[in-house]
Amino acid sequence: MERLQVNIPGTTAYDVMIADGLRRELNEYIADSYSSILIIADRHVAGLYMDDITNVLKTRGNIFCKVIPPGEGTKSMEWYDRLLDYCISCNLDRKSLIIALGGGMTGDLAGFVAATYLRGISYIQMPTSILAHDSSVGGKVAINHKAGKNLIGAFHHPDKVLFDTEMIDSLPLKEKRSGYGEVVKHALLSDKCWFDEIMERELKELENHKAARDLIRGVRLKASIVEQDEKEAGVRKYLNLGHTLAHAIETELDYGSVTHGEAVVIGIIFALSLSGMEEERNSLLVWADNNGYPLEVVGELDERKLLEHMKRDKKAERGKINYVLLQAVGSPYVSHVEEDELLHALKQFKNEVIE
Repeated sequence: MERLQVNIPGTTAYDVMIADGLRRELNEYIADSYSSILIIADRHVAGLYMDDITNVLKTRGNIFCKVIPPGEGTKSMEWYDRLLDYCISCNLDRKSLIIALGGGMTGDLAGFVAATYLRGISYIQMPTSILAHDSSVGGKVAINHKAGKNLIGAFHHPDKVLFDTEMIDSLPLKEKRSGYGEVVKHALLSDKCWFDEIMERELKELENHKAARDLIRGVRLKASIVEQDEKEAGVRKYLNLGHTLAHAIETELDYGSVTHGEAVVIGIIFALSLSGMEEERNSLLVWADNNGYPLEVVGELDERKLLEHMKRDKKAERGKINYVLLQAVGSPYVSHVEEDELLHALKQFKNEVIE
């Protein structure tokens, strides 16, 4: 087992545990002090793992389960409201626990419910996707608004993050692609050798032990940044690499055909273009094409609409668009980019990507 600790100065500390088969040993890692437990999972994940979780925890009593639809569209005010109603119907109190069992969508939604129900109750992240290794650490929880992604949210850290790496085996290729969007981001923020190593991977033949190693490295990086800057006032902004365009794409497509991680890869390629890092940009473009990332979607989108979404992005300030760029691999910085420059770059990017 790999055990890491996230320490938020003056606030909290919690463990991130990564191991095969961890879901079958939950009683060892979940305290007896919780009065009741609510497990939230989407329909696909519930069909695979809900019975495993409930069977392990059945001796505790007061175990509730809520199954939600899969997909980013569920991270909505409607489902937030439904889950609050369910918490009330289950008589959850301030000593209750929510387990977010699933990918990034489930973790964000369930975490936001935990952050706001009774002014905040405990929750545990149990990520089941590669993508969620990023979103499950750091305490950012949110739901989407039709005007933009993650516009309604809070900072609410989990009691623990429990990652059973056996669950990676069940992921379809599309989810592996999505997960590696965040892995590529972490590599570019930290280590050129790691980035070059990933560029040699074929995701359809991804080996579990290599994926687990990438997850551990990503969690270490995320934890080190969050410990320095919990509320995204400084270095934590670097974790938004690729996300400004990615969120605009997701919003314009109404959180539908393209996954978050797929959009992030497109956004990172664009950020590398803006950064003038042609070698890494070309390498990532070829890798993304070889691994089936939906690059062609860029040609379907209007650059002016994308620009308007960027201006409403939570990272924008006073209508000004701030971009995370790179001087080199491992050397990120934040820069204001003028609208005219972005429009020109987006038009050029569309022409290059869909050739």
